[in-house]
Amino acid sequence: MSYFRVFLLTFTLCSISTMMNAQNISVDPSKTPVDLVQNILINSSCIDVQSVSASGDPRPGQTSYASFNASGTNFPFPSGIVLTTSPSINAQGPYDQSTSIGVRVANWDGDPDLNRAIGINNSTQATVLEFDFIPSSNMISFNYIFASNEYQLYFPCNFSDSFAFLIKEAGSTEDYKNLAVIPNTTTPVSATTVHPRINPSVTDGNSHNGCNAANETYFNGYNLPSSPIDYAGQTTVMTAQTEVIPNRKYHLKLVVADDESRQYNSAVFLEAGSFISKINFGEDKTIANNNAICFGQNYVLDTNLDPAVFTFTWFKKDNTGNYMQIPGASGATYSVSSTGSYRVEAFRSSLNCLASGEITVDFTPEIVTANTSLLQCDDNNGGISIFNLTKVNTIVNNDPQNTIEGFYETLANADAAANAILNPENYVNKSPNQIVFARIENASGCYNTAQVTLGITTTTIPPQAPIAKCDGDAVQDGLYEFDLNSEVTPQILTGLPSGLVVNYYLTGNDALLMVNQLPNIFKNTAASSQTIYARVQNGADCYDITPIELRVNTFDPPKFEDESEFLCKGEEIVLSVAAGFSGYSWSAGGNSNTLTVTAPGDYSVTVTDSNGCTKTKKFTVLLSEPATITGAVVKDFSATDNSILIQYTGVGDYEFSINGSDFQNSPSFQNVVPGIYYASAQDKNGCGISNIFKIYVLDYPRFFTPNGDGQNDLWIIKNIDQMPDYTISIFDRYGKLLKQMNQNNSGWNGIFNNQQMPSDDYWFTLLFADGKNVKGHFSLAR
Repeated sequence: MSYFRVFLLTFTLCSISTMMNAQNISVDPSKTPVDLVQNILINSSCIDVQSVSASGDPRPGQTSYASFNASGTNFPFPSGIVLTTSPSINAQGPYDQSTSIGVRVANWDGDPDLNRAIGINNSTQATVLEFDFIPSSNMISFNYIFASNEYQLYFPCNFSDSFAFLIKEAGSTEDYKNLAVIPNTTTPVSATTVHPRINPSVTDGNSHNGCNAANETYFNGYNLPSSPIDYAGQTTVMTAQTEVIPNRKYHLKLVVADDESRQYNSAVFLEAGSFISKINFGEDKTIANNNAICFGQNYVLDTNLDPAVFTFTWFKKDNTGNYMQIPGASGATYSVSSTGSYRVEAFRSSLNCLASGEITVDFTPEIVTANTSLLQCDDNNGGISIFNLTKVNTIVNNDPQNTIEGFYETLANADAAANAILNPENYVNKSPNQIVFARIENASGCYNTAQVTLGITTTTIPPQAPIAKCDGDAVQDGLYEFDLNSEVTPQILTGLPSGLVVNYYLTGNDALLMVNQLPNIFKNTAASSQTIYARVQNGADCYDITPIELRVNTFDPPKFEDESEFLCKGEEIVLSVAAGFSGYSWSAGGNSNTLTVTAPGDYSVTVTDSNGCTKTKKFTVLLSEPATITGAVVKDFSATDNSILIQYTGVGDYEFSINGSDFQNSPSFQNVVPGIYYASAQDKNGCGISNIFKIYVLDYPRFFTPNGDGQNDLWIIKNIDQMPDYTISIFDRYGKLLKQMNQNNSGWNGIFNNQQMPSDDYWFTLLFADGKNVKGHFSLAR
């Protein structure tokens, strides 16, 4: 048996077992609308119910509203009422996904009030339970669960049935208010507004987009085949509630409807006995809710009920968590003066009606403030200046949990939080020693005030000497960086009390307003000299504002570029810079403007001007000497391609000549004609000329004409007699030896065996004693 079949059989058996052991709700569709409202939903004599009616499934024998009993199941409500968009009996579990498409009933219309309340126009198959009621207290509430077969696949991203709990004064033409909403919003509860994240999917070959979770906190989960109700998913238990006016008649309409598809039905379950009339004191007044009662105040709890009709008993919770009756408290109101949880029970004997209400009340701690003064500097001694009032924030308010909610010119305005000073960072006082008021509030809106006296400082700082430094940039433009904290602040604080803080500004007005503060590393923006302003602060108070001149001295002597000098071997040179500077310091020792050098190397001199600024010049001393020519590489017997490469030694920079007059940078000479040459090299740096080296460049004639005219009558290699021993052998084209010569011969005249050789090409081999071998050919012309 395949794994899949084993899994399927096991799953099926488990599902059957679960279904057999699980308990499902039971639905009773026989109850009348009056029974559903007066005997199941409402179990309080504090609510007078009238004019109950219901409508739903139009088919004979079918109802879409009913009571249910969930005893023995895990359904959250033991019993109650169910309103459905299909026959109510279909709400009974277990959940069966295969039949979840639901029931479509023709001619079963939607509800126009529901359409208007939630902004749709296409509801169908609506079930309505509605009635009038008169509450005895000022709030009604009831509990409900929304369940739907649309909680599957991708449906909640796009589709949802609708429901609403609609209320308004009976007989009123005003719009209904919907109570079935996400808490603290006006968003109706539905499958599209309450669901987990839904991932993209493929169903029957069709792709569907997913969607993000929506109010997932209120989603109770998807149902399994063991669910006691036959719906795919449901919300958590939710509460519908609203304030009402006691003894006034209201109309309540509970309605659930299908969407236009009439498929995948939904239901609303209402908890039995949960529809109650309560006394509402509003939201708890707590520090956590930021609405606690202010220190020193009382808070009056008002039931808003007629003391001629009700009797009242008040309670306060003790340290064990039990409510204890407050002796002597029996009125319709109670004034609370201490933190605690309070409860009231109001009894109306004529109806045997007992309504109750609870609230927790916190009192905030006392807001402690401190009066202070704020001293500002004054540039004209008129007693009027510009104050940054926020500088006293941490002085008047020592609790970081509280906030400064404004400064005011009068105490009355501070108490009323009216006409706050619009720009407290730049406030111009109206008169010397004026008092303004800071309003300090806690998170609950409680407040206290503190006085701030605005005065003018009387302390002064002596005039400051300029702060000068040298321009240390490569470009001497009079612009350079200052470290204000280390180069300026110590001078300003000399002789002043400890604890003062100095900040710097471009202008005196900026210093007064404390805006556009300069960074500590400041590069002057005006060349050579610039005045900035130091504001010395004593806590929140201005001690004084003083100008500081920053000077940048430039030093750029002319002709001070780095140099290279040449030192001839065995000699000395003098390195020098201009005279007239305040000081000189050579790297090799010495304090004059010159230095005698006898060795190559790197030298430098640092000169100082009258402002103490320095400039350094570097000298590179290079050794040079006459060259020694040691030989030459000669390429000859090559016609126009003859060349000479002079070989030499020496550390100088040389130029070369082979005729004693014409010099070139390269020791290589090209296209040299045959002859005798005298090679030499001279140092470009003036350190002398080399030895003379004699060089022979040989070549053979390419033709000769032995006709007795005195021109080219002999074939001979010029200057070869100056060379070491050699042998020249001449051959005809057939390789026949015609002539052999050495340094004792004067040349070949074209005669062999006393006969003149004919005009033709002839070959020769030149073999030197050192083994050098030259071969070639030439022409004999007659």
